[in-house]
Amino acid sequence: QVQLVESGGGLVQAGDSLRLSCAASGFTFNNYAMGWFRQAPGKEREPVATISWSGSTTYYGDSVKGRFTISRDNAKNTVYLQMNNLKPEDTAVYYCSATTGWGTRSADFSSWGQGTQVTVSS
Repeated sequence: QVQLVESGGGLVQAGDSLRLSCAASGFTFNNYAMGWFRQAPGKEREPVATISWSGSTTYYGDSVKGRFTISRDNAKNTVYLQMNNLKPEDTAVYYCSATTGWGTRSADFSSWGQGTQVTVSS
């Protein structure tokens, strides 16, 4: 079965960087688009970034453009999210997701990890 395991979250200060990783198993990784989404308390889940199966196409949410970078290593079945210049408003649980085809909305994605907490203090 599809398994997605996030890691790399933590508590950082504003302006710091973090890199999240998502290790995938149970499916043919390079046939799937991958995504990162986040959900803050009391808010809806929102897209952070998505990447096509080949890595040639990416999408970023407006609030993270220019600060976050999504990438993938198909040889390692892993997708990454490099987060730079973190802000307190980036505080949320970050989820890894997978889908066949392509998507930029949470409704486009069928498989989800358990999430990793990112907290940015001011």
